[in-house]
Amino acid sequence: MYYVSTRGWSGRVTSAEAIKRGLAPDGGLFVPETQVRLGQEDITSLSEMDYRERAVFILKHYLDDYTPEELAACVKGAYGSGRFDDGRIAPVVKLSENAYMLELWHGPTCAFKDVALQILPRLIVKANRKTNESCGTVILVATSGDTGKAALEGFRDVEGTRIIVFFPEEGVSRVQKMQMVTQEGSNVHVVAVKGNFDDTQNGVKTIFSDEELARTMLGSGYKFSSANSINWGRLVPQIVYYFSAYADMLAAGEISEGEKINVTVPTGNFGNILAAWYARDMGLPINKLICASNDNNVLTEFINTGVYSREREFKKTISPSMDILISSNLERLLFELTGRDAEQVCDWMNKLRNEGRYAIFGEEKRKLTEMFWAEYSTEQETMETIREVYRDYGYLVDPHTAVGIDVYEKYVIATGDMTKTIIAATASPFKFNMSVAGAIFGEDEIAGCDEFELLDVLSRHCGLAVPAGLAGLSQKPVLHERVCSREGMKDQVMQILGLDR
Repeated sequence: MYYVSTRGWSGRVTSAEAIKRGLAPDGGLFVPETQVRLGQEDITSLSEMDYRERAVFILKHYLDDYTPEELAACVKGAYGSGRFDDGRIAPVVKLSENAYMLELWHGPTCAFKDVALQILPRLIVKANRKTNESCGTVILVATSGDTGKAALEGFRDVEGTRIIVFFPEEGVSRVQKMQMVTQEGSNVHVVAVKGNFDDTQNGVKTIFSDEELARTMLGSGYKFSSANSINWGRLVPQIVYYFSAYADMLAAGEISEGEKINVTVPTGNFGNILAAWYARDMGLPINKLICASNDNNVLTEFINTGVYSREREFKKTISPSMDILISSNLERLLFELTGRDAEQVCDWMNKLRNEGRYAIFGEEKRKLTEMFWAEYSTEQETMETIREVYRDYGYLVDPHTAVGIDVYEKYVIATGDMTKTIIAATASPFKFNMSVAGAIFGEDEIAGCDEFELLDVLSRHCGLAVPAGLAGLSQKPVLHERVCSREGMKDQVMQILGLDR
């Protein structure tokens, strides 16, 4: 399997090279050169495997320059040794007659990003060896909250790597911030950016495309790579858990062989739902992909109208990991919708950069709405959903997952479609305990309470243990205090790597 760029770069690379580089030389995203298709017999066979076996089975189709032994070692290192507090890794919990929660938050940082970011460092290390890479890898990350901590934890003390995480100073929860700024490790660095996530993400993209900086780094023995979902090695492990969820439902007798399901995903950067699209493209029986947004509903508007516009008010919400106006992974879907027309993709990306918007029409728009349905959840609706789900089912959800549930319910009301549906539960409710506690107890009852105090309050009231990754977090020493403007991000990188001397 070779990989090509969404923007037409004439080269093609192996999966190891694509994972090592992160971005294509022309600024595009790497995508598989050919489609992977699985038969129903293959999909059914997954029901007799555990998560690790399923992961090796799916990954080998995309990463065929890795040996089966290498993939098995990466999977064992990522999903073994008690790294996840549930041995099923991504268990499925039945919420109601037709709704099933795919719990993706059982990893060390309590968010879905762990599933991919526990295996990515292992894939990169092996990629460096397979490609005879002599330079050290500098992982550059822009985060809206969860990716940063998951990447820091995954790359901590990994030989031959250094990781620099940028996050919007006022755009993450206190728990998310403390998870990052207390991160231990000899090769980890964290920098707060004065701005929102899009400022942070654009700053990282600018650094990636800085040819002068790249030459300076190369002279000092460094090369950039990415742990964001723009890296194929980050996206491909996410495909696994949609197949795994289907296999679990099949094994439990909740669906029959070949029966179609829907998938609902709360998303901002479009990576998680894109992984579900790849699963569908591979042959997983998915009827509709339901895209759930918060008040930053740029994706809802795009799917419903064909117009993508970042020219709108940026809103800070109680689901901060979705506070995004530029959804980077959408570029991969656009490439496929156009029949792999890189010239058209470049035109749209240039319009987005220069004019703040672009629009798709005709066949591309028809394909989009055939596969996707989209809606968004307001802040009030999100809080009401947290409260109602706990009241009706005794099930506690975080604000991002609540957005997914609310939009799923809107889909059922709008369409009457009672197809069984997997809803991605993307973070532990304890990670966003201020909002969760406010929804359950009422804002007046928690007034003046600290986020970390509320961890224990929620634990006692709901009879759930505080996840190990969050317990005692407030007592940990702050190890990272760097703050900069978006314009100062490059200087921070140079200082951290000692290139400013």
